[in-house]
Amino acid sequence: RSVIIAEYGQAVVSTQSTGGICYGKHKSAGVKSLKLQRSIQSVAEERVGSACGGLRVLNSYWDGADAVYKYYEVICVDPAHKAIRRNPRINRIVGAVHKHRELRALTSAGKKNRGLGKGHKYTKGIGSSRRANWKRRN
Repeated sequence: RSVIIAEYGQAVVSTQSTGGICYGKHKSAGVKSLKLQRSIQSVAEERVGSACGGLRVLNSYWDGADAVYKYYEVICVDPAHKAIRRNPRINRIVGAVHKHRELRALTSAGKKNRGLGKGHKYTKGIGSSRRANWKRRN
């Protein structure tokens, strides 16, 4: 992983991620329909979040791909840095409620996987999740 210092208190971490491999299936299950329920981008964010525990994962974006890996750059913020704590545009991430956002799917990639968004396409996720939406109506 390579780290680029973007601004004071912010870092962009470059990471790679693969589709993964299937372990623990019976021989008649096949391999075509076994798919990860989250995107590779959210997995990359999670790996950076665990490697850089003192930083908060803000978001990530596509960087490129080759035959083996997909590359993402993950924007991380240092909540202890004075430049971050004094900046009113970003100091909301300093609060304890934003610890490990990537693990709870609160980043942009994670929200896409949970089916959350705005507009007529996202009505099944109203009520924080698909499950909560279903339970409210049944």
